[in-house]
Amino acid sequence: MYLIGEALVGDGPELAHVDLMIGDKAGPIGQAFANGLSQLSAGHTPLLAVVRPNLMTKPATLVIPKVTLKKGEQVREMFGPVQAAVAKAVADALEEGVFGDLDVDDLVILASIYLAPEAKDYNRIFRFNYGATKLALGRALESFPPTKTLLYEKDRGAHAVMGFKVQRLWDPPYLQVALDLVDLNRVRAVLADLPESDHLVIEAGTPTIKQFGLSVIAEIRKVRPNAFIIADLKTLDTGNLEARMAANATADAVVISGLAPLPTIETALAEAKKTGIYSIIDMLNVADPVAVIRNLKVKPDIVELHRGIDCEKEGTCHVWGDIQAMREAAGGKLLVATAGGIRVENVRDALAAGSQILVVGRAITASKDVRHAAEEFLEQLGREEIDQFRIMTDF
Repeated sequence: MYLIGEALVGDGPELAHVDLMIGDKAGPIGQAFANGLSQLSAGHTPLLAVVRPNLMTKPATLVIPKVTLKKGEQVREMFGPVQAAVAKAVADALEEGVFGDLDVDDLVILASIYLAPEAKDYNRIFRFNYGATKLALGRALESFPPTKTLLYEKDRGAHAVMGFKVQRLWDPPYLQVALDLVDLNRVRAVLADLPESDHLVIEAGTPTIKQFGLSVIAEIRKVRPNAFIIADLKTLDTGNLEARMAANATADAVVISGLAPLPTIETALAEAKKTGIYSIIDMLNVADPVAVIRNLKVKPDIVELHRGIDCEKEGTCHVWGDIQAMREAAGGKLLVATAGGIRVENVRDALAAGSQILVVGRAITASKDVRHAAEEFLEQLGREEIDQFRIMTDF
């Protein structure tokens, strides 16, 4: 047996995080248990979990400090409320039948425990570590999470301790505000005026990047640190290099021109996947977007159907094609964005045609009231805000 569980419970400096392994005494977990108990290291001395002095819990459990214990108070907390909490959680789990028909005398548990140096409240330390241990035990024995749960949740939440969001586009439709501005003060002013919304993404437009370089991404993050930011490079060559540059600049997505050679597009898409950012193919002036997608060995995350600014008055550039055919060519998983001529009054038409990302530039950025203009578009999307900072203990 080799089971793994994990849980985080609580908040503040007393927050508890438990990484836990369960296995047979004769197996690798048993060997690690013996090594941990006999091979000590300064500041990380493992200790047996006891409910009280002279009463070890069952299955035998080894508490391993993750954080170096440097002062006496930390040692007392680890050998007091932490040790008692872990032992009590294991004993209660035994009483509640969590281990089922398993021979608890043949099992051992390794519990790696996080204890912040700033933790002070013994009561909170005990309660949070009890809860985290109990939860991690149950998860280990249930082989939690199921693959389906993991794939469903992976883009929906944010890591609570990280302090910022890495936005993912899992809840379309979205409003994409295109910043095609060459005045940095105006960029900052527009960003400051935009409403906070999980359904609003920001595009560093091609003119903006040409004016300021990819360093403008960092400028955008100063005003909107949690935003999903697209670097509209319209890459035509050196696809892998430019995708990597966008990722290194902390962009969440990079735009590649659909007019680029297929090898260029494919290397850019592959590099985007490596770096964990979205890849977007801009189909501006592409005669047959479906054929481009079908011929790619690596598929994009997003296709943008784009009418250029210079074509809007003349109406000479085609905007939307067969969106369903594009999705089929991409294997079914594809977000479709529409750009050019999107106004509040035709948002619903764009959504009905299959658009999931509405790209809007001057209708918002040139507005006298940027916030109001953006809110009008967002209202047409009809989507509620997303609680991405939740920590889910029940699934």
